[in-house]
Amino acid sequence: MITTTRAGPLFSIVIDSHNYGRFLRAAIDSALHQSYSSIEIVVVDDGSTDDSPEIINSYGAAITPLLKGNAGQPSAINAGFAASAGEFVCFLDSDDALLPHAIETALPLLREPGVVKVHWPLWIIDESGRRTGGIEEPRLPEGDFRDAVLVRGPMNELTLPSAPTSGNAYTRSFLEQVLPMPEAEKISSDAYLFGLAPAFGIIRRIAEPQALYRFHGQNMSKVTTFEKKVKKGMSMYDSIVSALKDHFERRGHRVDTATWRANGWWPRIHDSVEEIRRVVPRGCTFVLVDEDNWGTGAALDGRPRMPFLERDGQYWGPPADDETAIRELDRLRQVGADYLIFAWPAFWWLDHYSGLRSHVRSHFRCLLENDRIIIFRL
Repeated sequence: MITTTRAGPLFSIVIDSHNYGRFLRAAIDSALHQSYSSIEIVVVDDGSTDDSPEIINSYGAAITPLLKGNAGQPSAINAGFAASAGEFVCFLDSDDALLPHAIETALPLLREPGVVKVHWPLWIIDESGRRTGGIEEPRLPEGDFRDAVLVRGPMNELTLPSAPTSGNAYTRSFLEQVLPMPEAEKISSDAYLFGLAPAFGIIRRIAEPQALYRFHGQNMSKVTTFEKKVKKGMSMYDSIVSALKDHFERRGHRVDTATWRANGWWPRIHDSVEEIRRVVPRGCTFVLVDEDNWGTGAALDGRPRMPFLERDGQYWGPPADDETAIRELDRLRQVGADYLIFAWPAFWWLDHYSGLRSHVRSHFRCLLENDRIIIFRL
């Protein structure tokens, strides 16, 4: 039995859905059964052709339904926010679910002065709703990054990672400044919002998971090719830069977008990928040390990729010590690895694993080294 807290400021939960009728009830029910009582639930159906409209209508006055033609998630987020009235807002993907105390836990942090966003990790569940034991984005940043964004630009290493859509709650005052968002196909609504939020106020973190992230093999972020992710990421980054440039210049600040680009997550990946294409021939296998942050998948444009450490083709975390790292690198060489690439999210390895650093630099030729990647020929 969930004990409901007394009434307080209105909190809006906006659920966006397209052809996810098989998961929709779980999402809506998770919103209805929050321990915090002052909640409105807006469910936006973005032109579904399955039984989603019937499911939504079956809830009657318990929710606010909004049925619209298919125009993509940014359009659904814009429409859902416009139909909401809460002082605070959480956007919930219809294939995910909130844990019962999520809103009650987030609310005190959202009410702190200067806070614009609260985020939390999510338990990963399978298609049937069973927890896999995994956690989506367990290492979330917290703090006031406004000065850092002004100097370094959006989506830099200080403000990332962020939780996916269902792991965030925002103040309405922030959302009113940035919505409606562009509705271009290449805009990711959650990334657009978490890219902007650090420039507008303080980000707070809840350490424990407050939602369930359902992995069912059709998640757009999981089935899109890496090349398409980079293209979409660059388009989204450009939209965020445009919005933030206007934001800062209206307040009398001058911005250096070239410096921003040099620090931006997607531009750095884009430039690194171009350098890998130039140095590593098609058909050659490379070991990528990136702590699985890039999301490259099994190959990059005809170049097979191995994670490091690796077990059964999957990333297995950092090595326990230098001896393990060297042994595992030699094993990957024996099974066909041609190149070793360190990406900047894992540059700390070269300081921490001094034995690995000495081994690599003394045994293999360095073909390229800059502030983004280091490439060795094995």
